[in-house]
Amino acid sequence: MFGTGKLIRETLRAGAPRSLEATRLVRQGRLLEATAAIQERLGGPTLPTPPVTAPDPRAGGAGSSRATGTVTRGAAGGLAYRRYVPAGVGSGAPLLVMLHGGTQDADAFAACTGMDQAAGRAGVVVVYPEQSRAANPMGYWNWFRPGDQARDAGEPASIAAVVRAVASDQHTDPARVAVAGFSAGGAMAAVMAAAYPDLFCGAGVHSGLPHGAAHDVGSAFAAMSTPPTVVADGGPVPLVVVHGDADRTVAPGNGHAVVRSALTGAGRTEHRRATGRAGRAWTRDRWSEPGGRVLAESWTVHGMGHAWSGGPAGAAYADPAGPDAAAAMLAFFGFTPGAGVG
Repeated sequence: MFGTGKLIRETLRAGAPRSLEATRLVRQGRLLEATAAIQERLGGPTLPTPPVTAPDPRAGGAGSSRATGTVTRGAAGGLAYRRYVPAGVGSGAPLLVMLHGGTQDADAFAACTGMDQAAGRAGVVVVYPEQSRAANPMGYWNWFRPGDQARDAGEPASIAAVVRAVASDQHTDPARVAVAGFSAGGAMAAVMAAAYPDLFCGAGVHSGLPHGAAHDVGSAFAAMSTPPTVVADGGPVPLVVVHGDADRTVAPGNGHAVVRSALTGAGRTEHRRATGRAGRAWTRDRWSEPGGRVLAESWTVHGMGHAWSGGPAGAAYADPAGPDAAAAMLAFFGFTPGAGVG
């Protein structure tokens, strides 16, 4: 059971009406409803659709072509999943695991990210695991629970089972498997990178939080509003972070905290910065070892709220005015020509 005094202090510090509601529910022993309250905050309201602008060339371009390939369904590890296989892709292709945000399912997440289209151009197989509504009534990954933050336990074990099942079915390249997610899915992507460094070559955390940022409902609220100043070592998996600096659901400082988690165990690093516009202005920071291996990359999208950068117009939780996060992540993972994690 959560420590009630600590929970009250933390949720009050988070400063949101939902945190007070969660406190009340926890004190009544209604934990599932308290979890739903915190996760509703992670979802936030549907954003108005900004005007469509040209995608940023550095990120590869969102494009408007429809994905050509096959969508199938399956299940493994107690989770259902959606699988996208580009036309003409054979064995040895890269595999990307996409973890949806709260209130989303696999289809909605594919729609808001445009990842099928980007992966179709790059020849990447994509699998979208779906959170069980029995585990969370609103469909959020339980990234803040200790039982769902470790290897071979809880939700990480279930997601890893999906990865292994699809990799085996599709005969994908075991050295080119990456994981990415948005919001609660971004937080879980950070968990997966830390728990399974042998499984992933890279991880993308979009509008999420660092691994170990919370251990219960109250500390999750607190971390969302006040990012942790001390972070756990995120492990050796290179991380790419995308976050809007106007995000009022998950504070932008959480993106910086994810980067720090990637650099915790590193020695001397080299830092480079680039700026540009893709409708919205953006700043990209990259940290690498002196030998050139990239450890972390961060895209700060100026003026963007809690939305997937560069997602298609009209999709919930998508901001088409931002740089194309789908293409940027595929490039960071080395799944497209010309760039990669090194």
